[in-house]
Amino acid sequence: MSAISVEAVSKRFRLQRGAPRTLKDRLVLRGQKVAPPEDFWALREVSFEVAQGETVGLIGHNGSGKSTLLKCVGGILTPTTGSVRVNGRLASLLELGAGFHPDLTGRENVFLNGSILGLSRREVERRFDDIVSFAELEDFIDSPVKFYSSGMYVRLGFAVAVNVEPDVLLVDEVLSVGDEAFQRKCLDKVQSFQRQGRTIVLVSHAVDLVQSICDRAVVLDHGRLVADGDAAEAVTTYRRVLYEPQMRMVDAGDPAPVSDPAGAEPSDPAESSADAMTADGEDGPPAEAPSDLTMGERHEQARTGGVQIVDVWCGPSHHNTTYVESGDELDVVVTYDAAEAIGDAMFGIAIADGRDGKEVYGVNTGLLEVEMPVIEGRGTVTFHLGSVPLLAGSYPVTIGITSQDEGTIYDWREQRHRFEVLARNPGVGMVAFDVEVTVEAEQHQETTHGSA
Repeated sequence: MSAISVEAVSKRFRLQRGAPRTLKDRLVLRGQKVAPPEDFWALREVSFEVAQGETVGLIGHNGSGKSTLLKCVGGILTPTTGSVRVNGRLASLLELGAGFHPDLTGRENVFLNGSILGLSRREVERRFDDIVSFAELEDFIDSPVKFYSSGMYVRLGFAVAVNVEPDVLLVDEVLSVGDEAFQRKCLDKVQSFQRQGRTIVLVSHAVDLVQSICDRAVVLDHGRLVADGDAAEAVTTYRRVLYEPQMRMVDAGDPAPVSDPAGAEPSDPAESSADAMTADGEDGPPAEAPSDLTMGERHEQARTGGVQIVDVWCGPSHHNTTYVESGDELDVVVTYDAAEAIGDAMFGIAIADGRDGKEVYGVNTGLLEVEMPVIEGRGTVTFHLGSVPLLAGSYPVTIGITSQDEGTIYDWREQRHRFEVLARNPGVGMVAFDVEVTVEAEQHQETTHGSA
């Protein structure tokens, strides 16, 4: 029996642009024509099932309808068409502070949330100490939650949700809120639920997290289901959906997109519509920099500014996009501007694993024995990697310009750029190998011995 069944769910919102919302608006806009309401479909014919004990991730770009779908599953929103069935006790943590009353204390909100989730007062009292201990709010539990920080909000909300002992847990992005220690505690709790056979549906933009803890993943694109299957394959589909508009833009002759220094996802024009309407310059110098790009040893040193990094682009050779397939070629193009003649400049790159920030590969023009000319004015240095032997994931790139003896740092960008790798072959870990498997089995002839 399925824990969750979503059948042909569609959700429509009515958008009334320019309509009066207050008495003042009605007086000021009296007599003016108001545009008729418009229909916005946040979800279109979405169907899937979640088996008991399965962990499923919902992924997609901003505005794809993930949170709307999760709220339909949680019973907060009613689908316009279609149906949702959930078997078992359900607990949800859909947004920061959901279900909290700001004027009530943390203690009072624990009892309020517990009752909303179906617990009696006696059951909440029995679990109260565990909830407060998990949230680490012993000193603030009797303070009004309106004085809580965002981290305290989410800690208390998550602690209540997981201590209800739900059969089905819905989580929307909150695993990315809070400090590293609390995130680890949340993940440990989720993995504990998995071992207990509980059902979990998780919405997250952290696709590496989805790939590591989810059995399956469902990909949404503008309200439609475009993939449902193995987490690794779904993440690959998600990345294709996310970056395919860049390829179409380039094919149309528009300027190529530039790698985002902050590593953020491309914004979506629908970001402020679907999930938001569910109600019906220059980089400064880093403080420290590695002394050797290939070793990652860090030391503090002032930047002289004799040469500045103007722009960085990371992507496959001869293609204007920021993702590559495993095994494809990759270019890291550094555009610099030297305010004066520099005769000892050394350029370097370091590629890191986006999951833990550990260095994967680093090199510089000195190690490669590249004969650098005297640079002055604007120019480019291109690092061409003949093959990218990496599995699917996001890989931050550090760019540095130093003197040949590394005693002077002209400019440094610590993991401010990145590229994406799409999986061409299955596997776990970091490196993609070309693997062939040969199976040979000896033929055994069975002989029966008997007597007459």
